[in-house]
Amino acid sequence: MRIVKNYLYNTAYQLFAIIVPLITTPYVTRTLGSTGFGVYAYTNSVIQYFVLFGSVGISLYGNRLIAFDRDDRERLSSDFWSLVIMRGGTIALAYFAFILYLLCVHQYRVEYVFQSIQIIAVIFDISWFFMGLEDFKRTVLRNFAVKLISTVAIFVFIKSPSDVGKYILILALSTLIGNILLWGFLKNQINPIKSSNITFLKHFRGSIVLFVPQISMQVYLVLNKTMLGSIDGVQSAGFYENSDKIVKVSLTVITAIVTVMMPRMANTFAKKQFKQLNSYLYQTLDFVTFSSILLTAGLAAVAPTFSVWFMGDAFSITGRLIPVLALVGPMIAWSTVLGSQYLVMTKKEHQFTISVTVGAIINVIVNIPLISLFGVMGAVIATVIAEFCITLVDIYYVRKAISDFKGFEGKWKYLVSGIITFIVVRVLNSSVPGTFPWLILQAVVCVIIYFIICFIQRSSFSSVIINSVQRYLRRDRTER
Repeated sequence: MRIVKNYLYNTAYQLFAIIVPLITTPYVTRTLGSTGFGVYAYTNSVIQYFVLFGSVGISLYGNRLIAFDRDDRERLSSDFWSLVIMRGGTIALAYFAFILYLLCVHQYRVEYVFQSIQIIAVIFDISWFFMGLEDFKRTVLRNFAVKLISTVAIFVFIKSPSDVGKYILILALSTLIGNILLWGFLKNQINPIKSSNITFLKHFRGSIVLFVPQISMQVYLVLNKTMLGSIDGVQSAGFYENSDKIVKVSLTVITAIVTVMMPRMANTFAKKQFKQLNSYLYQTLDFVTFSSILLTAGLAAVAPTFSVWFMGDAFSITGRLIPVLALVGPMIAWSTVLGSQYLVMTKKEHQFTISVTVGAIINVIVNIPLISLFGVMGAVIATVIAEFCITLVDIYYVRKAISDFKGFEGKWKYLVSGIITFIVVRVLNSSVPGTFPWLILQAVVCVIIYFIICFIQRSSFSSVIINSVQRYLRRDRTER
């Protein structure tokens, strides 16, 4: 029941996180323009490197560590304060490196300074602590409040292309304030800090192990925008940023279950309940496969008209980018479950490191020639190739860990359903106006067709839904 409750909390926020861009992105892209939004995307991609190196893998490591410690308050408190102090030191070093970088650049200096607030915000980020405790309610409530305030601020203060700095400042300050607010929930959760219990060396080693894959992940998540801004101009960085945002924000509703399951998997592994561990893995994998293929089919089908309606004519090129980039949906869903949820939470992080490192290397190798030849579409293709390689390596290692691995049995049914759904909705999309009511209709048609085809094929997740509904109806009749 706790898993369901946490998932509902997390999903509620992720739905809200989708609604907010639906409200703000059309306004921001039209107000800042493709160049202004490109400046934001490019400078943000650069600042993320300093955020990454200052974080040194503590979020993922801390989540798992707290999940292991949560039944021992003394050890929980000791590890919490050790990680907080250690991150404070690494962030100080990262900000010093940023100052040195700022002295060397001559363009977008003000924007970089505003973006750097994100580096400082990392010091106060303790969301990993509450996730490790499986207490998602606090982080979700915090995120709701901060998102709401930042959304209002965007409409109040962003009025012209010259307001790029204000836009960056609003987003950066909302991150900082949101992180600070979480500290108010620490009361009665941990013991006061004791200098004698503070240890750094073992935690530094542990976080570094998870830092390496995060570096690799950041390469293909952020490097594309940095390289596009340098090779093809900041406008291309903005086109990629918006296409990537639409796909990834939609995907967060699906991968929210993984965030919820990670501490549960770690705790189950610590108790050596391996049969239950594999059951959690299969259930999660089935859910994300069902959902991500539906998402991919829908996004790819409506992208040509949706992109113009959503972002304006200046971003019409994203109508060609989104269908290709949407292919990463199932791949990211699978690699997140297999990598973050299973390999990392069962202390096989070195295998997770290998998978994302392989993806990052391949991304760098193919990025330069593809961007040079195809511009922003080249970066999109490079992303799809990288995600595909990461997923393949994750599957290889999970199959080695689970000799009779059955995670992909029957998953072809979802693929068939997705292909048929895409064809039908794309034909409909090309023959109706690109207005909001018609887009809503296409979304409804997409879901109905996908569900019907899955039901006809008796796919595993559709069977779960049908059985759940039948149990509910039987219980309802019994209670009457």
